[in-house]
Parts: sequence; structure tokens; C-alpha cells
Amino acid sequence: MLALFFGAELRAQSAADAEALTQQGRLPEAEQAWKAVIAANPGDAAAIASLGLVYSHEGKYPEAAATYRRALKLNPSLAGIQLNLGLAAFKQGHLREAIAPFKAALREQPSSLQVRTLLGMTYYGTAQYADAVPYLKGAVTESPENTELRGVLAQACLFAKQYDCTLEQYKQILIANPNSAQAHILAGEAEDGLNHTEQAMEEFEAAAKVAPHEPNVHFGLGYLLWKQHKYPEAAKEFEQELANEPNHAPAAAYLGDTQIKMEQNAEAEATLERAVKMPGAPRLAWVDLGIALANEQKNEEAAAALEHAIQMDPNEVDAHWRLARLYQAEGKSEQARAEFAKSRALHQKEDQSLVQQMAPAKQ
Repeated sequence: MLALFFGAELRAQSAADAEALTQQGRLPEAEQAWKAVIAANPGDAAAIASLGLVYSHEGKYPEAAATYRRALKLNPSLAGIQLNLGLAAFKQGHLREAIAPFKAALREQPSSLQVRTLLGMTYYGTAQYADAVPYLKGAVTESPENTELRGVLAQACLFAKQYDCTLEQYKQILIANPNSAQAHILAGEAEDGLNHTEQAMEEFEAAAKVAPHEPNVHFGLGYLLWKQHKYPEAAKEFEQELANEPNHAPAAAYLGDTQIKMEQNAEAEATLERAVKMPGAPRLAWVDLGIALANEQKNEEAAAALEHAIQMDPNEVDAHWRLARLYQAEGKSEQARAEFAKSRALHQKEDQSLVQQMAPAKQ
């Protein structure tokens, strides 16, 4: 009996020593101390969770996550562990894995601003914008002076097509910072989503005035002009965006498209050859390169470009129709019929909104 008493006392002392080392920031020693405590009592969920916390402090997030899960198996109701598990996943960039533990942590701490903000940011980071909005709204309500968080909420509302929400956040951001180019850009995208083209133009012009080198400001203005068929004005804006950011693939693609529409085929070919070599080149660049090459009677190269565009999205009608016309001109009747048939089976899509053009890639 005495041996059991001293054994329990020794384990308690060992855990206290491990905790003291943790508090002192002596992490390698704390790690070994907690491992010793766990070796003596493998079912000690709290000790295992403490080891996970040490791993997190050391930046060993994969080890931390695995250790937290081990502790959860032993004691699913252990306080704080779900939040720590979510943070370990979040800090590794494993955002989808972080959602479930953050939701569990919110059930434990429904009034926690930290957890709600983290869950909102995680939904935002995984492009689940409609799910992100209520959590981010709650966080902004509790921290209204946080303009950075308000900007994330505005973006989430924008991508969720909740344009009135975006405009409301835009107004609040401008109260705090009247010269916020990013706020004007958000408002411009929202106005475009509401089909308020004139108001969208005004917002992008305001953004360009206060911050002419702001990323996407000239592309957004150019795209709005392009949709209105104001090609010379649009070309100037796309050129300005490329002057600011030489590898802006959408700006290069739409500049090439604009040059084709203005019958500047040689310039378009050069622009589009450059565009398709840029990271993230949009499908439009390949379609238009095919058109420009076909105009120069470079049929084999044109077909290759159009086929590449079809591989990127076989459900768009334009590349099939252009390829059919190319095959027809070359006397390849069977291939032409096949591509015409495909183009007839598809429907021409409308121009994308500015929000779609400027949205981040989904993870």
C-alpha cells in the first residue's frame, strides 16, 4: 500500500516537474519529461495532451496533431484539446482538417471570439465563403475596430455573392481609412455583381486615383471597359496593370483579346504568346492565341492552341467552334463536323463577373 502511495506521489511530482519545464520554456527537456510521465502511465490523457502542447510550442505540428488525437481517444471531453488540434492543423496549412476540431471547440466555448474567428478564417481559406460569413460577422461585431478582419469579411461576402454585405463593410472600412484602395476595389466588384456598371467604374477609378500601383486595380477597370466593348480604353488599363505586374496573366490574356478585337493581330499574337507562358494563364489566352495564329495561316500551331483550350474546359463552346472552322478551312470535313456537333451541343456562356475573374483559386 505504501509503495502505491509513493508511486502515485512520484508520478504527480514528475508531472509537476514536466509542467514547470514547459512553463519555463525549456521545451526539449519538457518533451522528455512528459514522455517519461506517459511511459509510466500510458493512459494519462492530460499528460499526452501536455506533450502535444510542447510539440506545438516547438513548431512540430504534425507530431502535435498526432499526439492530440491520441489524447482525444483516451478522453474525448478533455478541455481545450479540440482547439489545440485545430490550431495544429491550421498552422500546417491543413485547413479542411482544422474545421471539425474548431467546430467542436466552439461547442465547448460558444462565446469564444478566438474560436469563431479561426473557424471563419478556416472556412474562408477553403473557399467556403457562405459558411465563413456568419462567423466572421460575429467576430467583426465583437472587434469592430479590426479593419483587416472586416476586409476578410467583405471578401467572403463578395465571393458568396452577398453584395450588400460587402458594400456595408466597404463603408465601414472607408470611415476608418478614407484612402483605402482595397475597399474601393471590393465595392467595385460588388457593384459589378449587382450589374451596377457605372458605380463599379467609379469605385475602380477612385482606387486607381489613390493607389495607381495597387494589384488588380487597372485590371479590374480594364475588364469593366472590356465588357462594355470600349477596347482602346480597356487596352490602356491592361497595359498599365502589366507595367505594374509583368506576370499578370489575366491582364495579358485580355490585352491580347482586346488587340484581336481591334484587328491588331501581330500585336495580339506576341501578347498571347507571352500570356500562355505565365503562371496561371487563363483559358482565354489559349483560345485567342489559336485565333491569332489561324489569322496568320499558322494552322497547325493554331489547332494545338485550341486543343489545349479544350483540354482546360471541354464544355466551353468557343474553342470547339473555332477548331471546327479551322478544320473546315483545311478541308478536314470529318473533324470539322465533329467539332461543329460539339459546339452545337454546348451553350455559349455569358461573360464572367469581375468577382469571378479576381477570385482566388480554391484549395
